[in-house]
Amino acid sequence: MLGMSTNTSNPGPSTAAIHAGYEPDSLYGPINTPIYASTTFAQNGLAELRGGYEYTRVGNPTITALEKSVAALEGADFAVAFASGMATVDVVLRTLLKPGDHIVVSNDAYGGTYRLIQQVFSLWGVENTVVDMTVAEEVGAAVQDNTKVIWVETPTNPLLSIVDIEAVAKVKGGAALVVDNTFASPYLQRPFEFGADVVLHSTTKYIGGHSDVIGGVVCGKDDLIEGFEEQLRFFFGWVGAIPSPFDTYLTGRGLKTLPVRMERHCDNAEAVAKYLEGRKEVARVCYPGLESHPGHEVAKKQMRRFGGMVSVLFQTEEQAKKFCLSTQLFCLAESLGGVESLLEHPATMTHVSVAGSALEVPGELVRISVGIEDEADLIADLEQAFAQL
Repeated sequence: MLGMSTNTSNPGPSTAAIHAGYEPDSLYGPINTPIYASTTFAQNGLAELRGGYEYTRVGNPTITALEKSVAALEGADFAVAFASGMATVDVVLRTLLKPGDHIVVSNDAYGGTYRLIQQVFSLWGVENTVVDMTVAEEVGAAVQDNTKVIWVETPTNPLLSIVDIEAVAKVKGGAALVVDNTFASPYLQRPFEFGADVVLHSTTKYIGGHSDVIGGVVCGKDDLIEGFEEQLRFFFGWVGAIPSPFDTYLTGRGLKTLPVRMERHCDNAEAVAKYLEGRKEVARVCYPGLESHPGHEVAKKQMRRFGGMVSVLFQTEEQAKKFCLSTQLFCLAESLGGVESLLEHPATMTHVSVAGSALEVPGELVRISVGIEDEADLIADLEQAFAQL
């Protein structure tokens, strides 16, 4: 699995992020993965592939390198990359569900995921039950004979609740436990170690890390779901929601610095969370690194550190909206996980589609993606924003 390594059979995450998945080729020996910008590949004979590739819609060396790298970081046997996080979600759901099946989903799931389940898969005869995923007993009670998927995010988006993966794994019955690990990244959390069957990411976020490329990836293990990789590859090639070689190159380049970036994200997020907790305008800070967070102990058990996302509930919705319009360094924008700090108002932005549903988010909530700028500058920007409230 490892390229460019010597005798490292069990490398640390920083080593794996840099070296896993690629070995310099024998022709020119490039240190970095080349961008194989070719739709098709020469063959040595009739249906005799040269190096295993025939057509980029079904496989490309640049894409493969990224897949192997992410699989190594997650402790998976394989990974399959897709064109976006939502394409990944869709393929996983279509692979694991059929008409008449049932899925259990969190009451704090990403709005786009819930919208897909509720507005598309329900039309195809897939039932869903929304539960508080932080209460394993509630999850277990929702499992039915036809439950095929339990869909977990941890930390959740946007309220940063922590789901005990190990506890949910014990009550899942015959369902596949799917964990969206986007908010944590494979550096901070490895769900397979706690009983997950499938792990996926929007690589747009922390894995890519620079807000310049869209993508997604799903990871699996050979002994957990029979034929899973084969089914994913079918959708990859014959549906065609594939990432481009250029996109996977950018994502792989970002991945190499994931560990060092995540350490700085965590440092800054911890400082921001503690600062916000002391403000009178704030009703509650949602950050699993705070001892006041109800999932703090579970997060300590299953995460290396507590992540770069902070959500904050203001005393009023008016304060929340005004705050979003008052920062200077924190940019008002959707998405997260880039080197720059962002903030947004979920009720009117990323989660507006779940208004009126069981997943509706409060108007007082602001979600903050804390970047890797200087801590003092971030705090100073928050100070001047509060002064305008």
